Amino acid sequence: MPQEVPEQGEHERERIVNEIETLNGSMEEAVLAALLQHLLSMDLTLPQLRVLMILVTTEEGATGRSLSASFGVSMASMSGLLDRLVSQGVATRSTDPHDHRVRRVHATPLGAAVVRRLVVARPFRSDILMRLRMEDLRALEQGFRAVSEQISLMGERD
Repeated sequence: MPQEVPEQGEHERERIVNEIETLNGSMEEAVLAALLQHLLSMDLTLPQLRVLMILVTTEEGATGRSLSASFGVSMASMSGLLDRLVSQGVATRSTDPHDHRVRRVHATPLGAAVVRRLVVARPFRSDILMRLRMEDLRALEQGFRAVSEQISLMGERD
């Protein structure tokens, strides 16, 4: 039985998908380099950054006790780490509204911005997009809509 030759359209689809994957890899490498440069310029240690990430993702904040248990360190060590985060302006302490004996720690807007800048890779920043030709910008928008729709459909299938 003779093997069917794929249509010309399938070759073009494969070529485009491969090119997009290659370009995406290049963008990820460039973004990673920028993120690493930013990380190395910060005055946060890795443990401080890990705690800050927890604080940013918890709306109600955290207690020193819960953080020390989560990270397997003493309360004294966690207290010192939190003191440094507060002194750098990336975290703040407040009294728990339900139990005034408890102090909660929250990320400040600066802390959230630090984490966002480190965690969220943004190769499609507005300053870059604004320099694109309109036809390229429209094509990119159309492509993003198509990918977004496919991602939504994947969620519906699960």
